[in-house]
Amino acid sequence: MRVDKFLKNSRIIKRRQVAKEACENERVKINDKIAKAGSEVCKGDIIEITFGKSVLKVRVLDLIEGAKKNTADEMYEVIDG
Repeated sequence: MRVDKFLKNSRIIKRRQVAKEACENERVKINDKIAKAGSEVCKGDIIEITFGKSVLKVRVLDLIEGAKKNTADEMYEVIDG
């Protein structure tokens, strides 16, 4: 699954366009490497998202297409942030 789609489906970022812009501005890393919007995410990957001065670090647990609001938080676990 693309990282921009994962961020939107998991509700970490509300809109896919905003997720894409975050990637373009080098605010998203996958396993300590700067990610492009089309970068693939796999289970077990560590995603680091920079929101202004704060950083959110999550581990990918599941890749659910079209996740519902109540199941979106099952897609990841917060490691730091």
